[in-house]
Amino acid sequence: MKKAKAVNERAHTRTRGNTSPLSKLYMALIFLFLYAPIVVLIIFSFNDTKTMSRSVWSGFTFRWYVRLWEDSLIQEAVWNTVIIAVVAALFSTLFGTVAAVGISHMRGWRKKAVMNLTNFPMVNPEIVTGVSMMLLFVFGAQMLHISSLGIWSIIIAHVTFCLPYVILSVLPKLRQMDPHLYEAAQDLGCPPLRAFIKVVLPQIMPGVVTGMIMAFTLSIDDFVITYFCSGTTQTLPIYIYSMTRRRVSPEINALSTVLFVVILILLVLVNMRRSDDKKEVRT
Repeated sequence: MKKAKAVNERAHTRTRGNTSPLSKLYMALIFLFLYAPIVVLIIFSFNDTKTMSRSVWSGFTFRWYVRLWEDSLIQEAVWNTVIIAVVAALFSTLFGTVAAVGISHMRGWRKKAVMNLTNFPMVNPEIVTGVSMMLLFVFGAQMLHISSLGIWSIIIAHVTFCLPYVILSVLPKLRQMDPHLYEAAQDLGCPPLRAFIKVVLPQIMPGVVTGMIMAFTLSIDDFVITYFCSGTTQTLPIYIYSMTRRRVSPEINALSTVLFVVILILLVLVNMRRSDDKKEVRT
C-alpha cells in the first residue's frame, strides 16, 4: 500500500511538473476568448451613455440598473421567467426522480433503449425541438378548442427538455446507494411509499437538488424553445431579443449582466454540490 501511494504521488508530481508555459498561455487565451466579451458587457452596463453605438467610456453610473427595475415590461418578463423556471424545475424534478428510480430497476436492452430516448432531447437541436413542440401545441389546441400558446405551453416545453438533466443527476446517486436498503425497510414493516421517502430519498437527495438547480438554470437561460412556444408571453431572453430589434438601449447591458450573475451563482452552487458529493464518496 505504501509503495502504491508513493507511485501515485510521484505520478501526480510529474503531471504537475509537466505543465509547460505554452499550455498555460493556451489556457489563458481560451479563457480570455470566452469571458472577455462578458467582462466588457458588465463594464459597459455602468457606462453613462445614452446609446450602445458609442463604445466610449463616458462615466460611471447606476442609472441603467435603476431604469431597468422601473420598467413595467421588464418586471413582467422577470415575473414570467421566475414562475416558469420554478414550476418547470419542480415538475421536472418530480418526474425525473420517479423516472430515474424506474430506469435504475431496468436491465438489458430495455434500459439502453430508455437511456437513448432520455438522452435524445439533450443532443437534438433546440430549433427542431421548439418547432415540433409549437406544432404539437397548436394541433392539440385546435382539437380541444383552447388557446394554443402561452405560459403553460412554455412550462410543458421546459419540463420536457429539463427532464434528461434531472434523470442524469439522480441516476448516479441511485447506483451509489445499497440496493438492499429499500427491501430491508419493507421487511421491517414499512410501506413502499414511506420506505422510499424515509430510506431512498435521503440517499439520493444531493442528486435531486443538483437536478433541480440545473433545471431552474436551463429554464431561465432558454431562448430558442421558449421563442417558438411563447405566443404572447414574454420571458427575459425573449425581451432581450426584442430590445435588440428596436432601439438598442444600454439597459440591455444591465439586464444581461443581471441574468449572467444569476446563472453564474446557480452554476457555482451546482458545482459545490457535486464537489461535496465526490468528497463523501471518497470518504
